[in-house]
Amino acid sequence: MSGANSWLQRQRKTDLTELAQHTGLKNFEALKKPELELALDEYLAENSTQFSSDPKLANYYSSRARTVGSPVKRDAPDGAVERLKVAKRRATKAAEEIIAPESEDEPTSTSTAIARTPGRALSLASRIPLPATPADVAEAVDRSTVAVRTRVVSLYKESGITEATHATRESLSTVTSVLFAVAAFELYFLRPEILADRYAFTIPAISFLGTKDFPVFVPDMFLLLTSSFWSPALLWAFTSSILPSITGYFINLSVSHPARVGRRNAHASVVDPLAFSIAKALISYVVYGQGITFGGWIDETSIARINTAIYGGYKGILTGTAITGILSIYDAVLKK
Repeated sequence: MSGANSWLQRQRKTDLTELAQHTGLKNFEALKKPELELALDEYLAENSTQFSSDPKLANYYSSRARTVGSPVKRDAPDGAVERLKVAKRRATKAAEEIIAPESEDEPTSTSTAIARTPGRALSLASRIPLPATPADVAEAVDRSTVAVRTRVVSLYKESGITEATHATRESLSTVTSVLFAVAAFELYFLRPEILADRYAFTIPAISFLGTKDFPVFVPDMFLLLTSSFWSPALLWAFTSSILPSITGYFINLSVSHPARVGRRNAHASVVDPLAFSIAKALISYVVYGQGITFGGWIDETSIARINTAIYGGYKGILTGTAITGILSIYDAVLKK
């Protein structure tokens, strides 16, 4: 027989490592399988009195009993013995390299302690919860995505944006809101003509933000004390709001057809939007389109200023009345 015991040769490396730990063999970690077999064979042969009754080693000693003499001393060739000695020297040197730092100063950090004890590092790494498979990783990402989406939806609901949006839509979805929007559009272009802007101050440049000097203009409120403001302002108010409202109040088709006998129509408006739009269109065409002053009651200069300031002139005003008139008819149809 050559080499280690036949029973040891049939064992796996992990089994040999467990036997080495079980029997207390020193400095075996760096040994390869053949070297570990020889080391175990020699160690068990020298300590047969101690381990011969161990159940885990019963097969080893029974196999050894069938051989003649010590497998190391009698069966092993000189080359095997020499390899065993070299393996022992390597193991001793590796053990010294691991144990040597322990004679130096005490470790000052956890990383130093882990570097000196590889077993602890492996134990610490095994305690860190890591995903086992790519499916676990995908599931974890999905859970995080769902949590973020749920939180965003919750914040959106708590902000009240939905309720504010619905309330705004409900408020703007009326003919009255459209009438006010058309009037505001006309007033936006008329304001710079009757209440001109004047220079107030300059915001200095900010080199850090890369901005330039910004002049600020504000409406000249002193014009409120002059006829230059009130003459065109009152003319526009009468032709675009006051006179059409009076007409729409008295010519109100929504109150002339009650829903039930003896009961006023629930959908009736104080001012009929259709009559309002028709009246405004007729008055605007006569005043701004034809330049009628009604015997000098209206200043021609005010007519020209308004006709020039408003977007599209009197044609722009007629376009706005056409839009509000069509919407009022559509609204009346929907309420029937």
